[in-house]
Amino acid sequence: MQRQRSTRRGLRTALATLATGAMVAGLAAVGAAAPAAAAPETAPSAVNGYRNVGYFAQWGVYGRAFQAKQLETSGTAAVLTHINYSFGNIHHQDLTCFIANKAQGTGPNGSDGAGDAWADFGMGYTAANSVAGVADAWDQKLAGSFNQLKQLKAKHPKLKVMISLGGWTWSKNFSKAAATDASRKKLVKSCVDLYLRGNLPVIDGRGGTGAAAGVFDGIDIDWEWPGSLNGEVGNHVDVANDKTNFTLLLKEFRTQVDALTAENGHPYQLSAFLPANPADIASGGWNDPEKFRYLDFGNIQGYDLHGAWNPTLNGHQANLFDDPADTRAPAQRFSVDKAVKEYLKTGIDPKQLGIGLAAYGRGWQGVKSSNAWSTATDAAPGTWEKGNEDYDKLKTLGTEYYDAALGAAWRYDGNQWWSYDSVKSTTRKSQYIVDQGLGGGMWWELDGDRNGELIGTLADKLRAAKAGPATDPVSTTDPTDPTDPTDPTDPTDPGECAAAAWTASGVYTGGQKVSYNGSEYSAKWWTQGETPGSAAVWALVAACDPTDPTDPTDPTDPTEPGTCAAPAWAAATAYNGGAVVSYGGSTYTAKWWTQNNTPGAEQWGPWALQGAC
Repeated sequence: MQRQRSTRRGLRTALATLATGAMVAGLAAVGAAAPAAAAPETAPSAVNGYRNVGYFAQWGVYGRAFQAKQLETSGTAAVLTHINYSFGNIHHQDLTCFIANKAQGTGPNGSDGAGDAWADFGMGYTAANSVAGVADAWDQKLAGSFNQLKQLKAKHPKLKVMISLGGWTWSKNFSKAAATDASRKKLVKSCVDLYLRGNLPVIDGRGGTGAAAGVFDGIDIDWEWPGSLNGEVGNHVDVANDKTNFTLLLKEFRTQVDALTAENGHPYQLSAFLPANPADIASGGWNDPEKFRYLDFGNIQGYDLHGAWNPTLNGHQANLFDDPADTRAPAQRFSVDKAVKEYLKTGIDPKQLGIGLAAYGRGWQGVKSSNAWSTATDAAPGTWEKGNEDYDKLKTLGTEYYDAALGAAWRYDGNQWWSYDSVKSTTRKSQYIVDQGLGGGMWWELDGDRNGELIGTLADKLRAAKAGPATDPVSTTDPTDPTDPTDPTDPTDPGECAAAAWTASGVYTGGQKVSYNGSEYSAKWWTQGETPGSAAVWALVAACDPTDPTDPTDPTDPTEPGTCAAPAWAAATAYNGGAVVSYGGSTYTAKWWTQNNTPGAEQWGPWALQGAC
């Protein structure tokens, strides 16, 4: 399948604005022996024991105007188990994961240094277009899609977000990064630090150490394709060694990810985007069972099986079964079922496999027949690129056709002929997933089905089927109940603190106060799941009073204004620049006119801390 994904998942130069790139500085040596992680507790995947995975395209927030809130508004987020954020790039110089602002270029070197930090964590969201309904502050460290996905997870605790590395366009440097033990360790450490620890580069005031902590629950490997020359022009390929090095790379990812789990208690998953072409499967050893010892699961490419890179022959791009009428050479007659069998024949557990479905179509024009494998004159026109169109725009074009024997759908209007997934083909593929004992399905890409019609169809059919075999790890990082006031070991128990106890599931906006581990903290901006005292979003106000903080006779009360020389700050009072107040046991001076701005709550706010009283 040469060029089968060159435009949909790769060549987006016509759409790209800023892209993903600046090197993560520094690299500490990875320890030779990482601590072993305990086997995580698991639960059935959220859709009746099946996975429903969707790729969220980094560039979709621009021309397509598809932002995370649409997943909430449409109800799609409620039927997904995983969101794969695509994509992360590997730097061409030091072979590390990185983020920067550099537009995707053209040609073999177009991906060098490319990235979109602005879409990732720089773009500010208004209250109207944010998932939480709260506007981003100009000085908050995490904004952009990363923050919106974090807010989406807050509303759907079972939803997992993965960072997908590579893709058609950004797989150029995988081979070089996987070539040696040292380079593998270096790459994996950089990816874990950047995405799982959340140590973002500081770009235009956003980012910083731990800024993206809690956004990602794992890593999706999308190397297209190890050991194969069928990838993008300019990719580094080591035909002889990529297969083995790829296995070792997955092992290194597993080792370091499990070490992080042992450190912080959060289970992280590893998945992969799996090729459908038997030649590419063999070149990379994708169906080697050892690889699936390190992967939690993988999703098989179930689309782009044909396309208008052959502009004179129309045909099915997402057929479930082989088409006897396919006129192409035998080695180019692809189907989802043929690909699934390539993986199952080596003994890979079916529950580790998902099949990919298309939320878009591939099309031709100048077609004189409604049948597949007819002559065409060219690729059909598309909104974003020739020969490619979203499901939402195809679903009413011309007449719908469906072949139940093939599990294939298409549309034809007398001139244009489009192969795509429809409600009927999605229903058939859901039954195939159940019949084969597979782990679920995956969608490329979410913005093609804005209202979740197809994505919801898959979820509905799988829910109505017998329970599936797929499981996901369950986080056990909080062994106590943070809401139990009788638990003496609970660090979030407010005890004698005036503010309510912080909870990991609580959503807090700028200025809100909480108590945690004997101290009171004030939120600088919107946050959820970030522990006070360990995240930059929380400003320490003061240690809690061990006695009753409301007792005016208590001489040790640090918030009692009688112990501070300056008058106590009052929310209703207007203060001019130079005014001095006491608050939380400290003295503050107003930098400019202010009212109702809590002292100490804003890093760049109107109050300057002078010191403790």
